Amino acid sequence: MGKFVYAFTEGNKDMRNLLGGKGANLAEMTNIGLPVPQGFTITTEACTQYYEDGRQVNDEIMGQVMEFVEKMEKINGKKFGDLKNPLLVSVRSGARASMPGMMDTVLNLGLNEDVVKAMIAGNPDPKFERFVYDSYRRFIQMFSDVVMGVGKKYFEQLIDAMKEAKGVEFDVDLTAADLKELAEQFKVEYKNQLGEDFPVDPIVQLKEAIKAVFRSWDNPRANVYRRDNDIPYSWGTAVSVMPMVFGNLNENSGTGVAFTRDPATGEKKLMGEFLTNAQGEDVVAGVRTPMPIAQMEERFPEAYADFVKVCGLLEDHYRDMQDMEFTVENGKLYMLQCRNGKRTAQAALKIACDLVDEGMISEEQAVLMIDPRNLDTLLHPQFDAAAIKAAKPLGKGLGASPGAACGKVVFTADDAVAWAAKKEKVILVRLETSPEDITGMKAAEGILTVRGGMTSHAAVVARGMGECCVSGCGAIKMDEENKKFELGGKVFHEGDFISIDGTTGNIYEGLIDTVDASISGYFGRIMGWADKYRKLKVRTNADTPTDAKKARELGAEGIGLCRTEHMFFEADRIAAFREMICAESAEEREAALAKIMPYQQADFEKLYVALEGNPVTIRFLDPPLHEFVPSTDEELEALAKAQGKSIDYIKALVAGLHEVNPMMGHRGCRLAVTYPEIAVMQTRAVIRAAINVQKAHPEWTIKPEIMIPLTSELKEYKYVKNFVVATADEEIAAADTKIEYEVGTMIEIPRACLTADEIAKEADFFCFGTNDLTQMTYGFSRDDAGKFLEAYYDAKILENDPFARLDQNGVGKLMDMCLKLGKPVNSAIHCGICGEHGGDPTSVEFCHSIGLDYVSCSPFRVPIARLAAAQAAIKESRN
Repeated sequence: MGKFVYAFTEGNKDMRNLLGGKGANLAEMTNIGLPVPQGFTITTEACTQYYEDGRQVNDEIMGQVMEFVEKMEKINGKKFGDLKNPLLVSVRSGARASMPGMMDTVLNLGLNEDVVKAMIAGNPDPKFERFVYDSYRRFIQMFSDVVMGVGKKYFEQLIDAMKEAKGVEFDVDLTAADLKELAEQFKVEYKNQLGEDFPVDPIVQLKEAIKAVFRSWDNPRANVYRRDNDIPYSWGTAVSVMPMVFGNLNENSGTGVAFTRDPATGEKKLMGEFLTNAQGEDVVAGVRTPMPIAQMEERFPEAYADFVKVCGLLEDHYRDMQDMEFTVENGKLYMLQCRNGKRTAQAALKIACDLVDEGMISEEQAVLMIDPRNLDTLLHPQFDAAAIKAAKPLGKGLGASPGAACGKVVFTADDAVAWAAKKEKVILVRLETSPEDITGMKAAEGILTVRGGMTSHAAVVARGMGECCVSGCGAIKMDEENKKFELGGKVFHEGDFISIDGTTGNIYEGLIDTVDASISGYFGRIMGWADKYRKLKVRTNADTPTDAKKARELGAEGIGLCRTEHMFFEADRIAAFREMICAESAEEREAALAKIMPYQQADFEKLYVALEGNPVTIRFLDPPLHEFVPSTDEELEALAKAQGKSIDYIKALVAGLHEVNPMMGHRGCRLAVTYPEIAVMQTRAVIRAAINVQKAHPEWTIKPEIMIPLTSELKEYKYVKNFVVATADEEIAAADTKIEYEVGTMIEIPRACLTADEIAKEADFFCFGTNDLTQMTYGFSRDDAGKFLEAYYDAKILENDPFARLDQNGVGKLMDMCLKLGKPVNSAIHCGICGEHGGDPTSVEFCHSIGLDYVSCSPFRVPIARLAAAQAAIKESRN
């Protein structure tokens, strides 16, 4: 069946698809001579096989695992279940993409009652006895939770009760006897919950742990994380099995997590945290607040000096900021993991620029190393400087993930989701977060935790999501049960407002004003490099001069979509538009539209000025007319009075506009076919505005792009285009001027893709409206699909929302076909995309690959699209 297991000595960093990131990097660290406990990795292919075999580890894979267990026993001089020299191992997950905290790990595997007694008998030191029982109770708790699904809370309640009974605050203050009693209580709890004894055979323990790690690839939090980070389900996770080294052995031992550069700011300095007499889970879970890594030098000078050397070696080797987990056992350093560290967007930009300046990487590599999605956080509000200066912090934690957040306090992830669904802005306040909280963390504006450091779960996940987070505010007196906490002498209940600053760690009462973020010089440098290498142009979807101006500041090279209907909803225009709807003849409609035209013209003039001669694509009226009429009796009566019509006439008119399926009804170019006077009025406004702005700014070239929406047939398109061209030419002749314009169509219907060779003969441009094209291709209503898509994710029918990430197999195939049919017929045609997909990095990469000329997206996603376009071009040039 092939090779499913590799020793660390058999792999390297380039095998991450097979060995996962963790396994590949453990192998790489082994190759370069670092102190790594020697074990083996079960491949991602074994994970795929596990699912194909009905969630079972088959005999072939388990046979290979046992072969490598024997090799590991020989290398380490220890044996599973041996009473003289027992081998204890950790079993860890590791997908090819980093997914911190999303999957499962089991530590101290191999312990049972006989092994525990034998270990203690071989070492009379009472401190050693405490260490053994500490490891044993940890193993029972972790195995029960991760492997057998017995919730952590049952064991945490027993620990809390023990600490209370003994009058101590921390786990480390419990004695060997206390921990021995706890281990017994844990086993009783295990039997109460599952009706069977805790497994004692280390091989059974190992097999069950491997299955649990494979199973965790499909747990709810991993599925959510994968969808958000574009990680395919088909990749699977690897499993690394390695001998335990014990940071909880004694006071001369400890564990830590560190970064070679500050993951929040990017500053070049060693940053991390360390706990003495602890295992790695204690640092990451935030159960105890650790000490800064610098203090490790005082406690473990030799191990610290070795670690500093390792940090330099790893950063030089990987040429990127490294995130490392390590353990010190009896003063000796062991490396347990390294990976390219998660970082904030600010830090990512600084690190990339610094690495270029240090001669470590090229400009292209710098562009490739930044996740475009993270740029979002740079463009979002910060606290107003004056307001924050005037505000007095009630308390301070660690600034774990930068940004400003304010909202109502909630205490559970479920409440965060529920309140956010009601459009409430919330801050999730927790003792510490766990991976189960991911949906609540996503829903919240920010996260505040009582425990945990800069490398706790809350900090790492918040940084990855670009969400504001303050962690480790030990001054908070938390009462989760009654949904309240006390800080700075004030009590906060659920629903009270607080503000948190993820940069300084400060916590404030009430709401503090925010301002738009200012963009640093590093951003400008990276964007300059991105623009140097990208081929795709980037435009914006904007309907107002304010949006257009913001998009220009962020690098937009034109407007790819101006939705003219948004301009009709303002109070001074909606009355005239409703008059047009109520009209009983073409003359009445024209009279009503004449009232709107000056407003439309003024809007277009402002847009042309904001764009300073860059292209502006104006889409003609698209929504069905029923969206513009009122619905309440009071509003209908007011409309009847204004129009001089009877209420019965108005009600009958509104009822007549109602459609069973309006998204496929009387909208888009169909409105212009029925009421050509709408297209005529809009054309006059577009052309007159262009003539006026061109006169005022002869240094610019104003060349309007008029886009006819929802075309499905050449004759339909040509019918509307003829009105546009006749009106435009008439206006240009009347003004005795020369101005060029283009007429094109929005490709939103599969039939338009299939007949693109016909439509292209008459169109100056195509622009893919992928929101509607996705809707029409799938037959999903984009307004209702959310009701059932979760079931599709759970059943693995879909991996992500096709309205958020372009469906390359179906919708993408139609787009590619459209270009291949249309371009040979009309070599001058230019083609773009203006659906929301235009700002999604994977969709932008696809648009580059099929040869689009531009993408268009909302203003704040323009930098994301610029960077994604550059990455697509660089990747293509390297293939």
